[in-house]
Amino acid sequence: MPQELILSRDAYLLTIDLRLFWLVAFIYAASALVFILHAVTRSPQAGSAARGIMWAGVVIHLFFIAFRTFEGGRAPFQTLYESLSWFACTASLTCVVVSRKFRDVHVPSMFVVMLSAGASFYALLTRNPAVDPLSPPLQSWWFEWHVVMAFLSYAVIVVSCAIEGTYLISRPLLARGAPRALGLTAQDTDGFRKTAFNLVLFGFPLLTFAVFSGAAWANEAWGRYWSWDPKETWSLITWTVFAMYLHAMGIPAWRKNVASILNVAGFICMMMTFLGVNWLAKLLGIPGLHLYAV
Repeated sequence: MPQELILSRDAYLLTIDLRLFWLVAFIYAASALVFILHAVTRSPQAGSAARGIMWAGVVIHLFFIAFRTFEGGRAPFQTLYESLSWFACTASLTCVVVSRKFRDVHVPSMFVVMLSAGASFYALLTRNPAVDPLSPPLQSWWFEWHVVMAFLSYAVIVVSCAIEGTYLISRPLLARGAPRALGLTAQDTDGFRKTAFNLVLFGFPLLTFAVFSGAAWANEAWGRYWSWDPKETWSLITWTVFAMYLHAMGIPAWRKNVASILNVAGFICMMMTFLGVNWLAKLLGIPGLHLYAV
């Protein structure tokens, strides 16, 4: 195929790619706005509509990811542009599936879709959307497995924290005698919070696999399993915080407050692992082996 035709085809595919991702970002933003409308008006119809819009965003986002996989001939999470898209999609997909269990509680979905919209717009406005060949460190069997498991665990962590945060906000309101707070009644709170625990219980083995597979990948790519690279260090911190959370949930005296703090702290550590360390390393000039993804 002549080079001009190849370049024309690539430009056409990239145009479709960008339009699809912009559409997804605006759908997530629209869902967030309708969720906010629900929070202000307490309208059940607005909550249901927002969740429906979020579902539509997830379906189109999955199609976008499949299209980009076809376009690049590889898994679409090499660059930060692609990773942000993958993060937004997996978090939103996890949320819409889990939220079916609590159809009248919309605050977790509002938090997640706002995060997904923010990640999507950040990728579109600041990152390069070009589809490049895999860089040498990523040409490994471990690449896809490590990243898929890591982001699935991230998605579970995001939704778990959203549920935990909703529980923390609703608890004092219900304690003051309110019959319902944020869609929850006093009888609902224990089961609702248990969902946050079950999500971490499901996601923790995925996070563990991500840490160990990352070490195996590092040994294959750089000749050593662990180098205390900033991202490696923060991934270990995140893993440790969630191990402490699971332990705290098994101790009655810690279950009420300490475990909630650890869940939220774990989310912050996860975001630090995903984005924060790259920003800090670049800002402060700290060398790191993972900065190719910035």
